[in-house]
Amino acid sequence: MPLSMTGLGIVTMLSQVHADYWLAGTVAATFVFCNALLAPQVSRLVDRFGQGRVLLPAALASALAMSALLLCTHYRAPNAWLYLFALLAGAMPSMPAMVRARWTELYRGSPKLHTAFSFESVMDEVCYIIGPVLAVSLSVGWFAEAGPLLATLFLVAGVSLFSLQRGTEPPLHAHPRRRAGSALAYPAVRVLALVLAAIGVIFGAVEVVSVAFAEAHGNKAAASLVLSVYAVGSCLAGLLFGLLRWRLALSRQLLCMVTLMALSLMPLLGVESILALALTVLVAGFSVAPTMILAMGLVERAVDPARLTEGLTWAITGLGIGMALGSALAGWVVEGYGAASGFLVAVG
Repeated sequence: MPLSMTGLGIVTMLSQVHADYWLAGTVAATFVFCNALLAPQVSRLVDRFGQGRVLLPAALASALAMSALLLCTHYRAPNAWLYLFALLAGAMPSMPAMVRARWTELYRGSPKLHTAFSFESVMDEVCYIIGPVLAVSLSVGWFAEAGPLLATLFLVAGVSLFSLQRGTEPPLHAHPRRRAGSALAYPAVRVLALVLAAIGVIFGAVEVVSVAFAEAHGNKAAASLVLSVYAVGSCLAGLLFGLLRWRLALSRQLLCMVTLMALSLMPLLGVESILALALTVLVAGFSVAPTMILAMGLVERAVDPARLTEGLTWAITGLGIGMALGSALAGWVVEGYGAASGFLVAVG
């Protein structure tokens, strides 16, 4: 929940206080990209020293930096301080990777792992449905810093409770001598991170263009409905996919899902109403959660247990970087060529 609330929460907070969307967007982007770089390093420390010794200090460091960012915003400190604390707040650990590492330790080699990954993907979607809406609603309806503040409280409380669950904490594994350094040494991790980055571009573009498209049709509030329908389609597919057992190799399944995703996005180029857009993204959402489930499963099979958390984090990080790039590129296209043209970013 904290990660789903923080980026948009920063944008909403700064745009209200400073009335400057460029500042708001670049500070939020600083957080996103620094988290993309720092979260895998936190996960690498987790693989080496254990979740119990690393997670809470990392979460507290991120929370302190975020608190400083909120104070600097409230008291209108120079902009340089906003960027500095957004950078430091990027030390926020990747909790989706931590949870999946625990499921892997519990069910490695069992069909139950597929079901567990499916459940986690659905929960991720639920967080990304609720989180942004909650962050914006609090910052607009209460006070500007309320959204990021609640995200910070969720981070500290959630990581504290998670760290207390010692019974499911993965044990430390000996690091294989044949592969030193980062989990990126595994070709599969690099490929999957790039694949998820490309998918992230789609997500980011659809999010931005849906807002612009709805506004162009005189109903900006309908954008939240469109994006919720997109996530609901993904949730339903994730639940169903978790119940099924496929004989096809995971890599072939992933190829099929990516192909299905590409084909399902093509109708976006012809949508002319908000209803048509909602129906199109509902169908397109059916391939989202299964793709994430398969990607996590491939990482689990590709890397040694001593690199698992870092490997999962790099894959998830690829998705986040892609979303940031997709949002920026789609925004530029929409500004220059109109809302409907922005869908070319997702389809292309």
